[in-house]
Amino acid sequence: MFSLRRIAILALCTLFVLPAFGEEKFTTELIPRSVLFGNPERADPQISPDGKQLAYLAPVNGVLNVWVRTLGKTDDRAVTSDTNRGIRNFIWQYDDQHLLYLQDAGGDENWRLYQTDIATKQTKDLTPFDKVRVDIVAYSWKTPDAILVQMNQRDPKVFDVHRVDLKTGKVTLDTQNPGDVASWQADNSLEVRAAQVSTDDGGTIIRVRNDVKSPWRDLMKWGPDETFGGVGGFTPDNRSLWVMTSLDANAARLLEIDIASGKQKVVSEDPQFDVRATINNPKTNALEAISYAKDKTDYIFVDPKVKSDFAVLSKVHDGEIDSLSQSLDDNRWIVGYISDDAPEYWYLYDRPTQKATLLFSNRPQLEKYKLSKMQPIEYTARDGMKLYGYLSTPAGMEAKNLPMVVFVHGGPWGRDEWGYNRYAQWLANRGYAVLQVNFRGSTGYGKKYVNAGDRQWAGSMHTDLLDGKDWVVKQGIADPAKVCIMGGSYGGYATLAGVTFAPDAFACGVDIVGPSNLNTLLKTIPPYWSTILSTFHKRMGDSEAVLTSQSPLFKADQIKVPLLIGQGKNDPRVNVAESNQIVAAMRKNNKPVEYYIFPDEGHGFAKPTNNMAFNAASEEFLAKYLGGRAEPPSEAESKLLASIKQ
Repeated sequence: MFSLRRIAILALCTLFVLPAFGEEKFTTELIPRSVLFGNPERADPQISPDGKQLAYLAPVNGVLNVWVRTLGKTDDRAVTSDTNRGIRNFIWQYDDQHLLYLQDAGGDENWRLYQTDIATKQTKDLTPFDKVRVDIVAYSWKTPDAILVQMNQRDPKVFDVHRVDLKTGKVTLDTQNPGDVASWQADNSLEVRAAQVSTDDGGTIIRVRNDVKSPWRDLMKWGPDETFGGVGGFTPDNRSLWVMTSLDANAARLLEIDIASGKQKVVSEDPQFDVRATINNPKTNALEAISYAKDKTDYIFVDPKVKSDFAVLSKVHDGEIDSLSQSLDDNRWIVGYISDDAPEYWYLYDRPTQKATLLFSNRPQLEKYKLSKMQPIEYTARDGMKLYGYLSTPAGMEAKNLPMVVFVHGGPWGRDEWGYNRYAQWLANRGYAVLQVNFRGSTGYGKKYVNAGDRQWAGSMHTDLLDGKDWVVKQGIADPAKVCIMGGSYGGYATLAGVTFAPDAFACGVDIVGPSNLNTLLKTIPPYWSTILSTFHKRMGDSEAVLTSQSPLFKADQIKVPLLIGQGKNDPRVNVAESNQIVAAMRKNNKPVEYYIFPDEGHGFAKPTNNMAFNAASEEFLAKYLGGRAEPPSEAESKLLASIKQ
C-alpha cells in the first residue's frame, strides 16, 4: 500500500539534492517524516494497580488519546476523546476505574488535572482555573481517593500544595508556600514533610518537619557549586529521606538522611556520573535499584530479586531496559526496551513465572527501514577538558567526508543519552552525520563538568561545539564546508551563538524556540520560575553587561549564513519576541532568514502536523545548503507553512 508513494517520493527527491551529493550514494530507503514524527502507533503503556488492565497512548483520528485493554484480551478501546493537542502523560487511579492526566492549552504550560472514568468514558476537569499551572506532587495507594497537587493560584510566583478529593472534586489547601519553596515532597502517607528551597546565591536548602503539625526546620544545605540535586523520596518507615546531591563529592550521590538526627549514609555513588533515578517497590517504596546514565544506562541493584529479574529480561530483547511500570503487588511489570537503531518495544513480564510476552512497539513501520547506529564518543576540548557525546552516521554509507549537522540539546542543564533519537535518525537518513555534544554545563557528569559551563553560554560551551565539529572533521567523517548547527531551546540559542560568535564555522543554522537576548529572556520567564531565578543568575550571569556580551542579538550583523527559525506563539519560556527581534535584526542587515510562527504551539511543537511541517521546511533548507536528500513537503504541509510564514 505504501510502495507506489515511496517510489514517487524518491523520484522527487532529486529536486532538492545538490549534484555533488546525489541519490545514487544511498543504499537505504528514504524514511517518510510521518513514520518518524507522526503519532506513535502505541506508546507509554502503564499497568493498572491490580495488574489486570493496560492503558496506553494511541491516536484517535490523528490525535493521541488514552486506550485501555484487559490483559489477556483484545478489547482495546479509547477511553478519552481529545480532538486537539492530544494527551501525552497519564497515571492510573488506585481504584483501577479511572485515569488521571495533565493537559495545557496551546502550549501555555498551564496544566490542568483531568479525570476519566474508564467505564463511562466521561472526563472531568478537576482544576478548572484560568492561568494557573497544576503539577502532581504525590499520590498514594493508602489514600486512593485523594491526590496532592501544587498550584500557583494564590500567587503566580509560587506553588501551594492542594489536596484534591477524587470522588467529589473538592480542592482544599494543604500546605501554603512561605515564598521560597521551589518543590515539595510528601511522605508515604501523603503528608507534605519535605521542601526544597533555592537560596539567593543559587544554593539549596532541604527543609523537613516531623509531621504536618510540627514546625519546618532545615535538614541540610549545599552551595551553588553543587550539581542539580534534590529529594528522591521517603524511606518506607517515613523516618529518613533519600537525597541526591554532590555535597562532599564530585558527582551526585544517593544519600539516606535520618530526619530526626540528620545522620547521613551513602546509599550509592560514582566518582564521575550523577545518580539518575531509582526504582522503588510500588507498595512499600523500598529501594530496589539505582540507575546512572553513563555512555549507556547502568543499574545498581539493591534488591537481589530485581537483579535476577533484570538478568532474565536482558535475554528477552536486544537493547536496554529504559522504562518500568509495576502493578501494586510488584508481580507484573511492563518493561520498555530501547536501542539506537530500532523502535521502542514493551513486554508484559510476570515475575513469579519469569515469563515475558511482547505487547507492541511504538512505531512498527520503522522495522522495514535500515536505521543508523549511535556511537558514544569522547574528545578533548581546546583547554584540555575531556568532553562526551554521540555520533550517528548514515546507515549503508561510508562515514567519509559527509555533510554534518551539529544537533545541540536543550536545557542547557540536561544531556543527550544513548538510544533511539528520531532527530538523529531523520538527519542521518537524509545523508548527514549527526553530532550530539554533551558540552560543559551539561548534567550527569558531576559538578566539575556542569560548573565549567557557568557564564560560558557564548564562551566555552560554544567552543565545545566548535571543537566537536573539528574533531569529527579530523576523523575524515565530516566535510568542513558543509556543517550546519541546529537545535531547540538552548540548542536554538547555541545555533544563534554559532552563526554570530563564529560566523565562518557553519554553512547554515536551524533555530527552534531559541532565545536571542539573554536579558529579555530572564525578564519574560514564567513567574513561577522566581524561586529558581538565582540559579539562572549563577549559571548564566547576574549583570546586564554579562548577559549582553553573550546575546546573539547584539552580534546579528556578524551573521554570514542562512538561518531557518521556528517559534511557538504561546511559548511561556522563550517569548516569541526572542525570535522576532533576531529576525528583525537580520532583515535590517539584509541577511537571509526563513521564519515560521506556529499560533497553536508553545515551547516546541507538540502537534505532529506542526512538527512535520517545520521539519519539511528544515529538510528543504538543509538539502539546499548541505546537499542531502529530502522528502518534498506534502500539500497540507506546504499550505500550513505558507499560512504561518513571516
